[in-house]
Amino acid sequence: MSTSTTYSGRCHCGAVRFRFRSEPITTGCRCNCSICIRKGTIMSARYYPPEDFEALDGLDALTLYQFGDHDVDHYFCKTCGIHPFHDATAKPGHYRVNLGCIEGLDPLALEVNLIDGRSW
Repeated sequence: MSTSTTYSGRCHCGAVRFRFRSEPITTGCRCNCSICIRKGTIMSARYYPPEDFEALDGLDALTLYQFGDHDVDHYFCKTCGIHPFHDATAKPGHYRVNLGCIEGLDPLALEVNLIDGRSW
């Protein structure tokens, strides 16, 4: 039986806030595609479906960036520029979250795996 934890996250200025349920987060991932390597973020190891989100506030404060094949929607806060999450265009609303935005979680203390996004 898995234990579910509620995590709270936000962008730097607080305009975008979210809460989601997950098993305890013990790993993260980094992607080596051209945008992710520049962002340098540690993302959740999985995408979370809409039913795992309890709140997603401030969507109007986000702007969208797509590049290349437009497979991923990269969202950024219009005010502070922080990237709180992204989703795949094939599964809108299924978010991979920026673990640096999660309150009380140190993403640098996690095991971090590499995704080879350059090869896609």
